[in-house]
Amino acid sequence: MKDTGPETGHGGTAEDDHRRLLRSVVRTAVAIFDAQASSIALLDQADGELVFEAVAGKGEDGLVGRRFPAERGIAGWVLQSRQPVEVQDVDRDAHFARDIAESTDYVPKALMAAPLFAGDEPLGVLEVLDRSQELRAPLAAMELLALFADQASVALALVQRGRLARLTGEPEPEAEHGDAAAVRALAEEIGALDDGRRAAARRIVSDLAEVLRRRD
Repeated sequence: MKDTGPETGHGGTAEDDHRRLLRSVVRTAVAIFDAQASSIALLDQADGELVFEAVAGKGEDGLVGRRFPAERGIAGWVLQSRQPVEVQDVDRDAHFARDIAESTDYVPKALMAAPLFAGDEPLGVLEVLDRSQELRAPLAAMELLALFADQASVALALVQRGRLARLTGEPEPEAEHGDAAAVRALAEEIGALDDGRRAAARRIVSDLAEVLRRRD
């Protein structure tokens, strides 16, 4: 039988927990931004590619595990520039790679993207596609995107370190205590939402807090 990692208190593996957290981030992003889709892509530095690790919304079927060159598209530019961006019209952005978008079965009209880091090390990119323009002003939306990027970075770093630990036979990594501050910041932002979105948003805090509390 294939060893998929240490079991957790829920009978799954650490990989399952971290993937659940990634899914929670993108699903909650879709709910809060009233967006058509959201995704998290992990940087595979060995192959120079971004790999979809979690997707919610339009085009999500069969997209996890798909790869595209890390230097292409708006996601590639965000990763290289280390700057978040909101593009109101992708067709007017020189970095937009329509062929990559079409391969996902959903071509957005607008998107938000933020780079994900563990310290100074690039991890990947968080994207939110076609958010509601009535929900938040651009500056407020980017501030909220930054909070989601913090949570996605925590989860993606855990996934990456966990996979490396399993390859080398080392113990699974623990979440860093400093990540709890990011959870509290997101919780405060969620508290300002309307009732309908607040309930959906609580899932991300619950899932992340569970991972942060767990110790092997």
